[in-house]
Amino acid sequence: MSPLLEPFRYGFMVDAMIVGTAVGAVCAVLSCYLVLKGWSLMGDAVSHAVLPGIVIAYAVGLPLALGAFLSGLFCAVATGYIKANSRVKEDTVMGVVFTGLFAFGLVLFTKIKSDLHLDHILFGNILGLEPGDLRDTLMVAGVTLTLVLALRRDLLLYCFDPEQARAAGLNTAFLYYLLLSLLAVTIVVSLKAVGIILVIAMLVTPGCIAYLLTDRFGRMLWIATGAAVLSSLGGVYASFFLNASTGACIVLLQAGIFLVTLGFAPKHGLWARMRRAGRLSGGQRPGKEKPQFRRA
Repeated sequence: MSPLLEPFRYGFMVDAMIVGTAVGAVCAVLSCYLVLKGWSLMGDAVSHAVLPGIVIAYAVGLPLALGAFLSGLFCAVATGYIKANSRVKEDTVMGVVFTGLFAFGLVLFTKIKSDLHLDHILFGNILGLEPGDLRDTLMVAGVTLTLVLALRRDLLLYCFDPEQARAAGLNTAFLYYLLLSLLAVTIVVSLKAVGIILVIAMLVTPGCIAYLLTDRFGRMLWIATGAAVLSSLGGVYASFFLNASTGACIVLLQAGIFLVTLGFAPKHGLWARMRRAGRLSGGQRPGKEKPQFRRA
């Protein structure tokens, strides 16, 4: 057992597991709302758009997290404004905005001399956390989780049916920008762990896994969080023995769980679909279809 416990002897490995768990949990909870809302590409857009904010913040001496947050929020707001004032669809607008901002960030990065490592920004450096990173990550992740869970019913109604939320008296504009702000904060929290590129998977995959396994949103939150935490702990642990990128190992494990779920989920998996198709071809009458997703 001694070789298997070796990763726990190093403080940086334990810190990486703690940070990975916190980041995985907050990404998983927000992932459920993004999957339900159909905003998976929004996470992609905001995560890429933070690069110019990071470079500009470094150049003027501001905290990098502040620059990343403002840049990501600008991307989200700009996407909403262009969508509302043009005939272009939202997914197309996001593609134009985030690629433009990401390219702008790459140009700035090559022109401004800095000690920043592009690989750490793109792929994270969870094993190289500075002394205050653990505290800051846990604090921001805790605040974000608290806000999401405190407003979970309002956010759920807004994501499930914006028109009904507006008719119920909810301020849908506030919920829209709150969800975008929480998305930007979550991406900033995740940057040091998995970087700009891999955070996209952490914001999408846990929600997809849970969506295949349950029709109830409350269970969806728990399943997504469990899958994300398991992937974070397992990915950090496996990277020690594989000598591979820790963030990539986390995301790869999540992808593996998703593939298994896609194939063997009891109700919505491919195997279950083939069994139902086989019964129908055998002459059995189909039962009454249940709703694909229920809010409670």
